[in-house]
Amino acid sequence: MRAALPPTARLLAVSKGHPAASIHALARLGQRAFGESRLQEALPKQELLADQELEWHFIGRLQSNKVRGVVRAFTVIHSVDSLALAERVSRIADEESVCPDVFLQVKLRPDPNKGGFAPNELLEAWSDLGRLPAMRIVGLMTMAPIDCQPAERSALFSECRVLADQLGLPECSMGMSGDWREAVAAGGTWLRLGSVLFGPRPEASRVIG
Repeated sequence: MRAALPPTARLLAVSKGHPAASIHALARLGQRAFGESRLQEALPKQELLADQELEWHFIGRLQSNKVRGVVRAFTVIHSVDSLALAERVSRIADEESVCPDVFLQVKLRPDPNKGGFAPNELLEAWSDLGRLPAMRIVGLMTMAPIDCQPAERSALFSECRVLADQLGLPECSMGMSGDWREAVAAGGTWLRLGSVLFGPRPEASRVIG
């Protein structure tokens, strides 16, 4: 996996649904960035692994009532999908005296299961987003609809890269275990890989320990 990645692409190990012991095993091999999507699941794992100097990324849908907890626990947020949510993240981050790196989630194809800025909405909100304090907008995040074919995924990822470049953003968080090759070819810089690294998720009762 590592040999196949260009220097511009980094691996985000999606550890949601996997126990702290599995994260620790991967960390021993040199992996440092891990992605979680549920605050209540992530916090005990972070406590168990506090001595590992890991970089924690929040990749799930961010609910307004979870923003303070996420801002406290994660240095990178991949799923800010509206101006209102960005404003809330900015305000709470300022109150907490932190400055997370933020990816703006964009929706480039109709998909009722995913949120995100439409490209025109993002362009209209860009000046307001750029004025928000206490957070660094570093890139865009997108996901392909589950039924996308490889050629369509490649086109979608390329559109995300073009939009990021138009806004002067260096990062694109895109590509998962089933489509990371297309994402790399299109210019993805963070690849969110779970099953290809950890295997199938264990039962929920065994996730934390």
